[in-house]
Amino acid sequence: MSLFETAFAKINLALHVRERMPDGYHRIETIFAFCEDGDRLEGEAADALSLAITGPFAEGLGAGEDNLVVRAARALQAETGTTAGAALRLDKRLPVAAGLGGGSADAAAALRLLSKLWNLTIDFRTLCEVARGLGADVPACLFSKTARGDGRGDDLRTIEWSPFSGIPVLLANPRVPLSTAVVFAGWDWIDRGPMPDEATAGRNDLEASAIASCPQVGAVLRRLNDLEGVTIARMSGSGATCFALFEDEDARDAAHVQLAGLQPSWWRLASRLR
Repeated sequence: MSLFETAFAKINLALHVRERMPDGYHRIETIFAFCEDGDRLEGEAADALSLAITGPFAEGLGAGEDNLVVRAARALQAETGTTAGAALRLDKRLPVAAGLGGGSADAAAALRLLSKLWNLTIDFRTLCEVARGLGADVPACLFSKTARGDGRGDDLRTIEWSPFSGIPVLLANPRVPLSTAVVFAGWDWIDRGPMPDEATAGRNDLEASAIASCPQVGAVLRRLNDLEGVTIARMSGSGATCFALFEDEDARDAAHVQLAGLQPSWWRLASRLR
């Protein structure tokens, strides 16, 4: 029997950087939201644990013990004591180092999939702790629902009723990877204040640093802001992917076609928020 999970693409509707903490992490305030689309992870029972990677963004990705999917599986084995294996196949549809939580979303999908495949009785709170040990964004990706993140981003408060659910979204990436560490290191240390109650009134405090490292981010933002029907355009996470929210799907689809004509080399994804 084969199971599959979607590793939903993550965006940050807003991301406020408040300070750098003694442990080197930055204290942030963010609103996570997730698209209906993303990478796809399949798995079936096997004697040993293995991972194969395919898809448009598979090139250069290792499938060994350092891969977050494999690390998630090993962490789950260690937590539960299971010796079960799995043959995992990752269809890598999202660009790498793109501010979409790709690796974190893949790890979270592995935790969800393997919990079912291995018939584990692990409770969700414990699963969240396993996720937290894999990376700051993995707990949010485990939920894959709109949530507020504080601290490193892993102090989560889920938003049971999200006003963003179903909103059409268009993602665009200039196909330039950006290092999260480099972008955070370029933050200017200025605390510009807390997250407002309305996420769309917020900001992404990493945009200036990302544009300094990758000027194409600024070009993406300008293009998105010029499209008709856009209600908000912003960079996601540490970039280089940017997103635009739209009034309706017709406006998004028209913008998608227009953007494809203007910038055919950019990666694009038309989706909706979950």
